Amino acid sequence: MRNSKTLTILWLCLITGTLDAIAALIISGKTPPMVVFQYIASGWFGTKAFSGGVTMMLWGILFHYLIASVWSILLFILYPSFSAFLKTKYLVAIVYGIIIWLIMNRLVLPLTHVPKHTTPLTGSAIFKGILALILCVGLPISLVANKYYRWGISEKDHLLTLLLERFS
Repeated sequence: MRNSKTLTILWLCLITGTLDAIAALIISGKTPPMVVFQYIASGWFGTKAFSGGVTMMLWGILFHYLIASVWSILLFILYPSFSAFLKTKYLVAIVYGIIIWLIMNRLVLPLTHVPKHTTPLTGSAIFKGILALILCVGLPISLVANKYYRWGISEKDHLLTLLLERFS
């Protein structure tokens, strides 16, 4: 299988979207998965997403992967600039996770139809959210992009091999 830049990015989008979805389900605790994804769908559909059943859950999953994909593509493309400034792939992951959290929670979410929180965000909730983004989005992209840009990718390599090598 040829491993082009496009294929690498597509795999990263799938991996980061899945990892971030798992983290969202873990962080949400006892909230049913359907409600978690309906909440995401409510960004577009408003409160009617919560009465939309499986259809709205599927919209939420689609929106979740689209959002994760945008962040994944953006970091992968900008990685050379980030790494030149921050010097280490781990610092890139940390800074990018913080940037994602700030932009999503302070700029994007207030512009959507997501129901407004009636209780203020706690330090614990903020920490969990940022940590999830660092580990599930920033770190996988940073590790793969570092290897991609530093050593290049041969035609015989593919993303899963790169990830397994990195964690072995």
